[in-house]
Amino acid sequence: MRLWIARRAGRRVKQTFQDVLPAAGPCGPSVEPAVPTSSCAGALRRGTGVALWVLAWLPGAGQASFLSGDMLDAAANVIALIVLLVVPVALVVAFWLVHILPEKIAERKHHPQKDAIKTLCLLSLVFGGLLWPLAWIWAYTKPVVYKLAYGRDKHEDYYKELAEKDAGEAMALKDDVVRLRRELEMLQVRGGGLPEELVDIHEQLAEVEARLPAEPPVLSKAVAK
Repeated sequence: MRLWIARRAGRRVKQTFQDVLPAAGPCGPSVEPAVPTSSCAGALRRGTGVALWVLAWLPGAGQASFLSGDMLDAAANVIALIVLLVVPVALVVAFWLVHILPEKIAERKHHPQKDAIKTLCLLSLVFGGLLWPLAWIWAYTKPVVYKLAYGRDKHEDYYKELAEKDAGEAMALKDDVVRLRRELEMLQVRGGGLPEELVDIHEQLAEVEARLPAEPPVLSKAVAK
């Protein structure tokens, strides 16, 4: 587009100067001008404007880079090192994170067969990733058959965590019950007796304390249940 504009403007400038210059005869230039003086001045102004406009539209000399010499070589070496070292490592890490995604999903869902899903992900590396879709589908599948066979649909780790949480809550509850019962006993010693309402509460606390386990339950028994 710019080349076409430049050519067209060049033709206009050439035509303008042909009109301004005196016509040449067979033996040399003629004495009389071809156009009046005022027309020559106007044509010169138009030609100058067109020339300036063409120069403004012509593309300038471009610079390939703001670096030069040794700085350019150093920058090229740094970019080459990044491409050769960082990019392959990043690709391997990204591939590994995507490859173990079914295992992470199974762990988050407490899938009862998450160990088998993990093994399938590792085997998929040997078979070129062909087993990875099966591991993905398996991680999202509800373990209906496993529940019918073993009576639960969660992994053993889930029940262990639940048993630990329940044991902690039970011990905290027992500590609160023992503390309240002792405070009632101290009030009874200081006041010489307790009202009937507090006596009933003291008896209920003693019953609750007797029902609570003295030690946290064994995790294996909790899992077996």
